[in-house]
Amino acid sequence: MRIARFAMNGTPRYAFVQTDESDGKDYLVELDGYPLGAGAVSPTGNRYAVDAEGVRLLAPVIPSKVFGLAKNYEAHARFMHEAGHSDIAHAPEDMMIFTKPSTSVIGPDDPIVFPSYSDDMNFEPEVAAVIGRITKNVSAADAMDHVLGFTCVNDVTLRDLQGKDPMWTRAKGFDTSCPLGPWIVTRDEFNWRDAAISFRLNGEDVPEASGTTANLIHGMAEQIAAISSFSTLLPGDVILTGTPNASGSLRPGDEAEVIVDGIGSLRNVVVRG
Repeated sequence: MRIARFAMNGTPRYAFVQTDESDGKDYLVELDGYPLGAGAVSPTGNRYAVDAEGVRLLAPVIPSKVFGLAKNYEAHARFMHEAGHSDIAHAPEDMMIFTKPSTSVIGPDDPIVFPSYSDDMNFEPEVAAVIGRITKNVSAADAMDHVLGFTCVNDVTLRDLQGKDPMWTRAKGFDTSCPLGPWIVTRDEFNWRDAAISFRLNGEDVPEASGTTANLIHGMAEQIAAISSFSTLLPGDVILTGTPNASGSLRPGDEAEVIVDGIGSLRNVVVRG
């Protein structure tokens, strides 16, 4: 199942996404209710083509908080060292966890704003896990039962500020630094153990940025268990599981597209702030 959040006439709404076999197009089946809550939801009877005039996909969720894992793939840790961004040549043994505020979240086709105080913006394509119920002190064995589903994310990072700020607050948490979308694919319909991640820049594949979740150092269940040991995760909270390989520069005017097999693609354009 795919769950989307969309706007029509300025009003945010939720929908299930269905593919019509007669024309191969995706349609939004509007819902009455909040699909991330405990209450029941039901179709309103309204259906809209995803590409219909006046329909705009939004970030599929606005989380109360976003956590991310840094250097959670060996290939990315090596890249960071070879690029001069890290003193260590391999991934650290312990998890490196950072946060992004909810105000960093944007949706498909929303602009990524390159702030005036930075000269080095990087893309980081990833799979994001979306929490489905209150999660505190969960074990790794039970952690995935607390996941609603998964979506694409671009963990946009100001690399020059990351080197200056030990806490990475500005580098990772600036407004528009967390594009999410295009929708949430529920856990039972997504191969989260071995999902291929890729990236396109201005329509061209960037093969050195690609990888698969099969190569995660700290797996998704382990991440959720560790984070829930110190912070209560609420429905809709998001965990960025790590970027699999090399990152690269973004400049004003660039089109950034994260692709995750089994989910879809997330496109955003960079603009100068």
